Amino acid sequence: MKNFKKRKATGYIWLVYLPFAMSDYFPIKSQTDWFWVGMGLLFLVSYVLVTEVPRWHVITMPLELLITGIFSIFAFNNYLIIFPGWQIASLLARRPKKYFHWFLGAYYLFIISGLIRYNSYYPGILSFHNMNVVGLLFPLISPIFAYSLARSMVRQNQLHQTNRRLQTIVQRDERERIARDLHDTLGQSFSMITIKTELAKKLLQKAPEKVVPELDDIEKTSRQNLQMVRKIVNDLHQKSISETLLEQSKNLAAAEVLLTTNNEEMALKWPTVIQGRFTAAMTEALTNVIRHAKAQSVQISFTSDARHYQVLIQDDGRGHKFERSGSNGIRGMRARMLEGNGKFEIVRNRKGTLVTLSLPKE
Repeated sequence: MKNFKKRKATGYIWLVYLPFAMSDYFPIKSQTDWFWVGMGLLFLVSYVLVTEVPRWHVITMPLELLITGIFSIFAFNNYLIIFPGWQIASLLARRPKKYFHWFLGAYYLFIISGLIRYNSYYPGILSFHNMNVVGLLFPLISPIFAYSLARSMVRQNQLHQTNRRLQTIVQRDERERIARDLHDTLGQSFSMITIKTELAKKLLQKAPEKVVPELDDIEKTSRQNLQMVRKIVNDLHQKSISETLLEQSKNLAAAEVLLTTNNEEMALKWPTVIQGRFTAAMTEALTNVIRHAKAQSVQISFTSDARHYQVLIQDDGRGHKFERSGSNGIRGMRARMLEGNGKFEIVRNRKGTLVTLSLPKE
């Protein structure tokens, strides 16, 4: 969430250059100037929408590029097209590469078309001696540089997430050691207490009306403690969210599916039992993404409120028939959530398939 807000703030910083890009049309002297000022305002609206409303990107990104492309072709203004060159290219770094390739093709088509038209109006203006090479170089390299920088940041973030997961696993190894110690010491000790009390009931002959109830209580208490130790050991053996993400990220990478997460750090602090229930369902859901969704990216979002823990798994694959003959995946995920008095939901939406897992905090 912090990274998202930081990217938004960085996007707005670029707008300080907008008055310079629009300076040719001020002061307004003609209807043509009014037209280009109106187009500039329309560009500003599309730029804000691209920043603020990600679900509209399929419309706002092409619109922003189209507006700046019109400036490039018909106004010979290659300054505004630098804005989508940085903003959109940076956003597409978190999407499959084909989207960036499409954007890059359209971006350079607008610039080249503008240069050809510019040269037709002013023959020879594009010669090396007349052309402003420095002014043209920045628009040409902007999308590639921005995309490369953003991809580097994405990889760095994924590396940091992997390191955090490995750190959690190291901590978990210590918990495993504690679990073994509990089992080998307290577990055996309580087992011996149980055996001895059972033997004592058979051997004791004096005042059985007083001794036997006491021994029964000791036996009952020792059995309860033994069950408690076993429960602690079982809880410590539950697979954590970090372990699951570390394992599944490798599987998704092998299938060329990009994995991103939101609020992962918060989820690592959830109770062990809760993480164990979620991880089993998450593994099944991500396996389905690899096998059936034909997806190129998947995003896992972790949220919680006063009453529930929730995991949202959104892929960009094609929707399909969820319930298949002989398949237990969906039923298994639903059963795991219901065992914890939780909820399971799987739906098709505009992006692809959304799986919602929810467990109560009680």
